[in-house]
Amino acid sequence: MTGGLAFVTGASSGLGQALAARFARGGYRLALVARRTGEVEAWAKAQGLPAGSYAVYAADVRDIAAITRAGTDCIAAQGVPDVVMANAGISVGMDTAVAADLEVMRATLETNTLGIAATFHPFVEAMRARGSGALVGVASVAGIRGLPGHGAYCASKSAAIAFCESLRGELRGSGVSVVTIVPGYIDTPLTRENRYGMPFLMQPEVFADRAFRAIEAGVTYRVIPWQMGVVAKLLRALPNWLYDLALAGRPRKKRQGE
Repeated sequence: MTGGLAFVTGASSGLGQALAARFARGGYRLALVARRTGEVEAWAKAQGLPAGSYAVYAADVRDIAAITRAGTDCIAAQGVPDVVMANAGISVGMDTAVAADLEVMRATLETNTLGIAATFHPFVEAMRARGSGALVGVASVAGIRGLPGHGAYCASKSAAIAFCESLRGELRGSGVSVVTIVPGYIDTPLTRENRYGMPFLMQPEVFADRAFRAIEAGVTYRVIPWQMGVVAKLLRALPNWLYDLALAGRPRKKRQGE
């Protein structure tokens, strides 16, 4: 796929920018999607990307019409991508006893789960007709087992993992691959205010390089870093009483406004 076109959502910061930079170094042209397009343009210029090597599209992945329009505009202007990275995501703590936090959960699910499906939608038939392409969903190890205070985020990422697995089965034999990338703790604006320890914390550039190599290698599921995959599987294997005891007293994710 080297030398193709990569479509990346959430390109205004964090993992999105790191992934875009790695694909650019790999010889890809870029289709960069974000709500804050000015920041993406400034970043692209700071990176020294040639004017013809990228395009920027404005969309919030929660807005189905906007993100699907970004996809169809990309196809019209740049062609069908070789890789679609559904990376945009949010992470906010919630308390189910607080009514306002139900809206936080709605926004989180719309961004982290529905946003992936809406991002993929414009490209599925075009890739299937061509017989090639990779649809890449960025999930999280938080989707492997629930964490107190993280109900919205864990639910959204668990659903993202299941959705990508379902879509992979649907596209089997079409030439279109579906890749689930499962980050552990990555040093981005989403994690820097966490009030708890983050084992195996990884820099976004290192994460992006490993994700790029996994996608190029044609894997379907990859936890990055691999150590967090081991930790998550061990936690998954714990009986509920022991898991609950292990997390007792663990600081919770900050809620909106905290």
